[in-house]
Amino acid sequence: MKLIIRALLSLILPVTISVILPIVVILGFNRQLLAFNSALSGVILAVGTFLVVLGLGLVVYTNKSFLRVGKGTLAPWDPPKKLVVAGAYRYVRNPMISGVLMIVLGEALLFASIELFVLFIFFFIVNHIYFVYSEEPGLIKRFGSDYILYKKNVPRWIPRLKPWEMNTMGELKNE
Repeated sequence: MKLIIRALLSLILPVTISVILPIVVILGFNRQLLAFNSALSGVILAVGTFLVVLGLGLVVYTNKSFLRVGKGTLAPWDPPKKLVVAGAYRYVRNPMISGVLMIVLGEALLFASIELFVLFIFFFIVNHIYFVYSEEPGLIKRFGSDYILYKKNVPRWIPRLKPWEMNTMGELKNE
C-alpha cells in the first residue's frame, strides 16, 4: 500500500503539467478537438494521438522503473536510491520529461492550441535549465563516477539509436 501511495504522489508533477494545465488552457481559451475537415487535419490528429499515447506510456514505464529499479520515485521529495540506467534510460537520460513533453505537444496538435505549444516550449526550457544546473550536479554528487559515465554515453534529450550498456569494466558493451 505504501508503494502505491508513493507511486501516486510521484505523479503529481507530470499530471499537473500534462493534464491539469492543458484542461485549464482548453477551457480558458474555449478550444475543441481539431476537426477532421481535411487530410492534413487527419494527419495532425493521428500524430497528436500517437504522441499522447507514447508519452503516457513513457510516464507510466519510467515511474515503474524508478519504483522497482531505483527504489524511489520520480518526485524530488522521494528520489531513487539507485541510479536507473535500464529500459528507456538506456536511450535517453530524461524519458519521463520526454514523455510529458510528448503529451503536451500531442495535446497542442489535437486542440490546435498555440497556448499549449507555448506551454510545451516553456516546460522544456524550465526543465533544461533545471537539469543542467540542479538535477545533474545533484546526481553526480549522489552517484559519482557511475552517473558521469552514464551522462557521457546517454544524451539528455535526443534518444540514442542503440541502447547503452555498460560492461563490468565500466565501458560500453555494444559499441
